[in-house]
Amino acid sequence: MSIPQSAGGAIESRDDLIRHLAEGSKPKSDWRIGTEHEKFVYDLKTMKPVGYEGKTGIRALLEGMRRFGWEPVLEGDYIIGLAQNGASISLEPGGQFELSGAPLRTVHETCSEVNTHQEQVRELADGMGVGVLGLGYAPSWRLDEVPQMPKGRYDIMRNYMPKVGGYGLEMMFRTCTVQVNLDFSSEADMVKKFRVGLALQPVATALFANSPFREGRPNGFLSYRSQIWTDVDNARSGMLPFVFESGFGFEQYVDYALDVPMYFVYRQGKYIDVAGKSFRDFLAGRIPELKGITPTMADWADHLTTIFPEVRLKKFLEMRGADGGSWRRICGLPALWVGLYYDQAALDAAWDMVKDWSAEERQAMRDAVPVLAFKTPFRGRTVGDLAREMLAISSAGLRRRAKEDSIGTTEEGFLQPLIELVERGYTRAEELLRHYNTDWQRDMAPLFRDYNFL
Repeated sequence: MSIPQSAGGAIESRDDLIRHLAEGSKPKSDWRIGTEHEKFVYDLKTMKPVGYEGKTGIRALLEGMRRFGWEPVLEGDYIIGLAQNGASISLEPGGQFELSGAPLRTVHETCSEVNTHQEQVRELADGMGVGVLGLGYAPSWRLDEVPQMPKGRYDIMRNYMPKVGGYGLEMMFRTCTVQVNLDFSSEADMVKKFRVGLALQPVATALFANSPFREGRPNGFLSYRSQIWTDVDNARSGMLPFVFESGFGFEQYVDYALDVPMYFVYRQGKYIDVAGKSFRDFLAGRIPELKGITPTMADWADHLTTIFPEVRLKKFLEMRGADGGSWRRICGLPALWVGLYYDQAALDAAWDMVKDWSAEERQAMRDAVPVLAFKTPFRGRTVGDLAREMLAISSAGLRRRAKEDSIGTTEEGFLQPLIELVERGYTRAEELLRHYNTDWQRDMAPLFRDYNFL
């Protein structure tokens, strides 16, 4: 989750909010790739999550990263994040450690950034006695075992979430994701990409399904993280069927976001709790807690970070459907969506693939994928078949992009771990369940040993 935003002065009218989104439009030559990934940090001896304080805590890890040139982001006396050259490291509610990558030109560059981050974290972790685990959901920790991080916005969210959904605290404290942020050239380009992204997001969820355990036992899902999002807060999440309606554009998304309940307003280093109130009421001066406070574009940018649909629009589009995963597969997510979005023929092919799917079909797929993943039925086929088609379109798009590294390799190779999953016919979650039921003998300890990133 984000650190406080910086986005300009006072809001004069609703048109300013629309203009803010429209200003994200860029010529193709300026399109970039921003990859974000979260992971769980745990004590190697106890296999429990680490707290904020202490020699093995998250604070020590954040402070240690400063040796690599990262600058601290503070909230009061607490370091809550880091920044460097357009990238950031953020402190998640339960101590999940997130790299929000810089906007880079190629998947080669973003994967190099991911690998550099791994090397830096490994150097620190070796001396701290901690490990790092890539899964969509904490496999064995009870909610009361997960520490709470000292960040004001999370106090507000923690109090509000149980009022609007059954899984809000689960999402905050026990989930991890990988996402990629991508650009658009115009409103029409944004709309097409938004629609393709929403329609195919359940397929990406299946490709990255990696959260089959809860509190040390199988939970009945292959992507429990995805299931959690079905009951966090439906006023700010979901498949957004209005995006497929005629006339959709920046204006319609603004009208949606204006009515999504707020969490907070940030002023002078403090978070003011306005949970449940709308930004529309903030603009109209109808929120008593904000009397005398003028809404700014930074408030709007902050608010946009608290909306959680399967694809999120800010000044770019965020693909949000994937579980956290193994290091080898992290770079597959940006490759998958770059191949679809950054080559026009691929985008057109992806739109042809999904354009006649109904809202009911899209939702039915979204509802079934957390349990069935590749085996989810769809029009006489399966999501596994759709994944194969999606990967083929993306591969062709990456080939046509022809972005090579120093030895002449294209970005297409980053899809290989995903292609392997589809060809073998079962997900990472099912791989973990097979280990659990055979060689692990239903013991979680080997998971922490064999799947430690470091």
